[in-house]
Amino acid sequence: MENIVRQNLLYDFYGELLTEHQRNVYEDVVFHDLSLGEIAEERGISRQGVSDLVRRCDRILAGYEEKLHLISKFQETGRMVAEIQTLVGRLRETGDMTLIDEIDRISACITQL
Repeated sequence: MENIVRQNLLYDFYGELLTEHQRNVYEDVVFHDLSLGEIAEERGISRQGVSDLVRRCDRILAGYEEKLHLISKFQETGRMVAEIQTLVGRLRETGDMTLIDEIDRISACITQL
């Protein structure tokens, strides 16, 4: 399951950088859950060719993430936004204005990503 989520994230962020053929085959495997045999028959290539292409796409997409870190930045931003929302909730409940400094600090970190 974790691998499917990772493949989806990688594709969402970097899929447009694949060739059209790579995108189509990758989508068939990851999104449409077609078997290698089904894809091979449909596209006129071997099952091994489909398998190799999907592995190559996985490596390409992971390589983009290693270089650009867009997914990790996106996830870190989401974590920080959730933390800000928690602090704002506490500020509303308590009226503790010292929480503003913490919110400002986290907000500054987000802008640096």
